[in-house]
Amino acid sequence: MPYHIAPGIVIDATLYTLFAFSLITWTLILFKFWQFTKNGFYNKQYSSVFWQADDLTAVRQLPADKARGPKARVAATGFDWLAALNQPAASTSLKYRGTPQDLLEQALRESTLNEQRRMESGLTMLASIGSTAPFVGLFGTVLGIMHAMHDISASGMASLDVVAGPIGDALIATAIGIAVAVPAVLAYNFFLRRAKHHRTALEHFVEGFLQVAFDTQTASRG
Repeated sequence: MPYHIAPGIVIDATLYTLFAFSLITWTLILFKFWQFTKNGFYNKQYSSVFWQADDLTAVRQLPADKARGPKARVAATGFDWLAALNQPAASTSLKYRGTPQDLLEQALRESTLNEQRRMESGLTMLASIGSTAPFVGLFGTVLGIMHAMHDISASGMASLDVVAGPIGDALIATAIGIAVAVPAVLAYNFFLRRAKHHRTALEHFVEGFLQVAFDTQTASRG
């Protein structure tokens, strides 16, 4: 390490970095917990109203307080697509070339992926903190031990009392790094599992929406 850089400054910077990691981790944990809880409630509410409605027109006219959440946004995409398909421009636009069912399914799948990206936002940060925090703590420990050894060498004393204190203080950085990493890793695994369940529920909803939409169109043509 260059001699013009004080070791204490580098060690303190390492600890502040770990503190920032911990702050980010717990902020993300609280936010993701709120996000999953809110969207789960909205999805349950919208699914109940959707499947109890008489037809798609009734669903589309739902008030704003009952049409919230990921499923409502996916359904809104489907409603917008069905409305645009009936416009005169739809017969000439390349956007609508293909079978109506395939095009609607593609639009709904794209909306589902957008919702999935929203639910997975922040998880990469948790994974990164969980994998790097122990190494940052180890880096601080190594620097602390090097600094302690340098001071011990300069003092000319190598008794147990002199050595144990500084080295014990240096090991605190590794302990802090592990303490920061554990919640991040646990939260990442927990929310990743919730995100997969969320995506599965959206995919089932898309399948039901497609069936209802085209059964309705078939019945109206008949």
